[in-house]
Amino acid sequence: MLPDIPWFVYAMLLAPVGLIVVAAIYKYLEVRAASDWPSVPGKVVVSKPETRDVRVIDSDREEGHYYEERNFANVTYEYVIAGQTYRNNRVTIGEDRGNFEVAETLARYPVGTAVTVYYNPNKRGEAVLERDMPKGMWGCLGWMVVIALVLVFGGAIGFHKLTDFVSTKLPHPQMSAMTVALGAFGAAIALFAVSLHRHAALARTWPVVKGRIKTSGLDRFRARADDSGSRGPIMFRANISYTYRYENADYTGLVASMNGQVSSTSDWGVQRYVRKYPEGAIVDVYVNPQNPTESVLDPRAKAAWFLWVVVAVIWALAYFVATKG
Repeated sequence: MLPDIPWFVYAMLLAPVGLIVVAAIYKYLEVRAASDWPSVPGKVVVSKPETRDVRVIDSDREEGHYYEERNFANVTYEYVIAGQTYRNNRVTIGEDRGNFEVAETLARYPVGTAVTVYYNPNKRGEAVLERDMPKGMWGCLGWMVVIALVLVFGGAIGFHKLTDFVSTKLPHPQMSAMTVALGAFGAAIALFAVSLHRHAALARTWPVVKGRIKTSGLDRFRARADDSGSRGPIMFRANISYTYRYENADYTGLVASMNGQVSSTSDWGVQRYVRKYPEGAIVDVYVNPQNPTESVLDPRAKAAWFLWVVVAVIWALAYFVATKG
């Protein structure tokens, strides 16, 4: 039996999966609409990686977004309809957000490749090379929904059962829910720390190439307003990008450290970090051979040790609540 939790809590937990399902359905409708497009022969005239600015949603900022450089496969092809030549560089149905299968796409479509171009008869400049749904997408989506439902509802039931069990072991049974919640929260952070350690260990095995710092400075922005409507403080974040070449293709990276991006109201600490990477400096770049758009300058996960301290504090608090009430 489900615990007595308001329906909107379940809705909030399942909302991300719902958005993914809606996006998948939208892509399916796009693919279905393109299934009737006629085709003509074409030829690839440009095939190279390039960087483009992508708008990224960021609810922590007053403006609600920022722009980020990402790697794209620029596969430009030409095709002729009724004697008129058209150019396009759209490969698949749907929006390309960058940093996805860049090397694989370039390998499929080198310059000079003869291709079949599917074009919109009502707007001949709109065309694609691939109009099929990704293989196995519906199966993956189905498993994702099942796993999400099990985690949300199974987790709610498990939390309820575990709370009842723990209440029989504590001197203050009324504190069982908080004890279990703190323990579970600490466990979640511990799992994240383990994941960060493992990813950093894997990154240290990646091949190393030379790169050059492209930009090095501060990203200054205003945080979003608080609940009272007051404007947020001015925040600072490191803005570091670098270029590197891997297997005859040029890429741009933004990940200087495995610790991720951290914003601060003080520019002193951020400037100190930025000074480690002056513009034009030659640096070692660790490149993921399975996905060359993924790279990092410092593969050490120093933040993971701080997470372990947080875990220890949370579990100590859970023990205090359990024993002292």
